[in-house]
Amino acid sequence: MSYKYAQLAVIEDDPALNELLVEELEAEGFNVDYFDSVESFQQQQATYDLIISDIRLPGISGLSLLDWIKQQQLPPALLLITAFGTVDQAVDALKKGAADFLTKPLDIEHLLLSVQRILEHRTVKQELERFKSQQAGPGGIIGQSPAMRKLYEQIEQIAAVDGSVLILGESGTGKELVAKAIHQYSPRAEQPFQAVNCAGIPSELMESEFFGHEAGSFSGAKGKRQGLLKQADGGTLLLDEIGEMPMSLQAKLLRVLQEGTIRAVGSDKEETVDVRILAATHQNLEQKVTEGSFRQDLFYRLETFSITVPPLRDRGEDIERLVRHFIALMQQQSDKQLKDISSDALDALFNYPFPGNVRELQNAIERAAAFSTNGLINQQDLPARIVEYDAGGQVQQPAAWPTLQQVQQDYVDQVLKHVDGNKSKAAELLGVTRRTLYRWLDDTGDQRDPE
Repeated sequence: MSYKYAQLAVIEDDPALNELLVEELEAEGFNVDYFDSVESFQQQQATYDLIISDIRLPGISGLSLLDWIKQQQLPPALLLITAFGTVDQAVDALKKGAADFLTKPLDIEHLLLSVQRILEHRTVKQELERFKSQQAGPGGIIGQSPAMRKLYEQIEQIAAVDGSVLILGESGTGKELVAKAIHQYSPRAEQPFQAVNCAGIPSELMESEFFGHEAGSFSGAKGKRQGLLKQADGGTLLLDEIGEMPMSLQAKLLRVLQEGTIRAVGSDKEETVDVRILAATHQNLEQKVTEGSFRQDLFYRLETFSITVPPLRDRGEDIERLVRHFIALMQQQSDKQLKDISSDALDALFNYPFPGNVRELQNAIERAAAFSTNGLINQQDLPARIVEYDAGGQVQQPAAWPTLQQVQQDYVDQVLKHVDGNKSKAAELLGVTRRTLYRWLDDTGDQRDPE
């Protein structure tokens, strides 16, 4: 592997070791500068990808480079060299941000492998940051399709207005990310953000979960507990899958929205809370209102500001952006050398409608990465439902459309067959005179005599 563009600095006061390191690293294709002290290194103005430094140096210690690195706009990685007696220091340095440490006497092969690993990790990290800066919208949401750009505008507009928000969208579209972005862009950004899935809380515990409870207020309530509304005081509370909230609790939530007060279970005191409520659902709340399973007044209160997250099938051009984002994340989080995705695999993803939306896409890429054997995601690594998907149901145009005369001839032949060749009956069924029928038959080459 060539590291033609990687810039390395070696800081070592032992001239022989310094010369050896420079020689071995340059042989691998690195550009290397060498120094005998931290002071001489800090006097130059060059930018480096990796610094290899001994810990024990005359004057300033190699450990001091960690503080210096944190102040740099483009911080290099730091690989420390240590004698046996300073291993504890090196371990502590790893916790503070050093990339690796090696003990003397140095194993050159081990050194080169460590340098390669550090630079690859650094490259992936830089690529991910670059990708995020180019592709991410509010709150780190990935996508630049027209549908997503419209969503970003709505997020920024809604975030500035302190009112309840109803976030609509199919499962897996990223409604919680949208909620976090609204919070992040709002004046409440520095205050708590709490999220709860209403479908994941047993109905008998839901009131306590939201409003808190006093000690002994019910069986199992051994101590006083703050509810989510109090925990989010001053900030934002996301009620995910709000369509699953029981009607009894809907009435109490409406009172919070109207009056800004709560009462813990088992308490006779009301408390004031200042919470912005965001509600998310994939269900049709208007239909639930009609069915009587969702309060109409709560629905109208929540939909003061409404925002819809587009499904993935309406933002196809974002698929490749999302795929590369997920690959970059896995490159950071896994030791597996995952490099890219093939064009045939991308084609299969573009062709699939993703009923599970972004969540399904991410799961598919994680699954494909696990099955990939050469670092490249190929079509056969994807789930079978994606590879074998056939859009179907679409009208396919024949190679050549039949002419009107051909259609007419086929229809006349079918009618004649139905009446056993009786042209008088056929003409009657066709709604034409016998003379017209004879002319049609003459035009098609049928020279049979009329009755």
